[in-house]
Amino acid sequence: MSPVKVFGRAISTNVSRVLVCLEEVGADYELVTVDFLAGEQNSPEHVERNPFGKIPALQDGDLVLFESRAIAKYILRKYKSSEVDLLRESDIREAALVDVWTEVEAHQYYPALSPIVFECIIFPIMRGVPTNQQVVHESLEKLKKVLETYEARLSGSRYLAGDFLSFADLNHFPFTYYFMATPYASLFDAYPHVKAWWEGLMSRPSIKKISANMPTKF
Repeated sequence: MSPVKVFGRAISTNVSRVLVCLEEVGADYELVTVDFLAGEQNSPEHVERNPFGKIPALQDGDLVLFESRAIAKYILRKYKSSEVDLLRESDIREAALVDVWTEVEAHQYYPALSPIVFECIIFPIMRGVPTNQQVVHESLEKLKKVLETYEARLSGSRYLAGDFLSFADLNHFPFTYYFMATPYASLFDAYPHVKAWWEGLMSRPSIKKISANMPTKF
């Protein structure tokens, strides 16, 4: 069976989300470089894979998918085993909690944390514009409130959906990794259960492998 192909670059947050899931399930895959810094995601060839001109895209035989969270779920379903079940779909209660915290990441955590990453790292590098400190300040205040909820949750369970690792946890990796390269990484020190959870994620072999191809200094 041919390995699945992932189109993009590992330094992309959305690509790294997919790669970590592939590593967790032990699937064979090929990373095909599409350099978004050079605009290659807008090439006609890639737009056939993703009509929105974004990365990643995934090809598995004649199936082509885009949108990183959808790709990740496909991977976790296809390669599910008794040892690796990161969506917990065999238990409706556990699956529901995975869904809840996956949605929390998308609609609460990401909107609070990502503007800090964009302002401190992405915009200065890709657009050559200075950091907007007002945006950073407002986002930090939002993030503190979100982290208070996470601290309460993680004080009662090892992971977000319960005492088991799930997609809900892995979903936080890409942007949190880059947040830790900003001047505001020490914010997590005020939330010891969140910090311990994050350090636990960073110790996983899958995340160590993928993060080795992601920059830590800018």
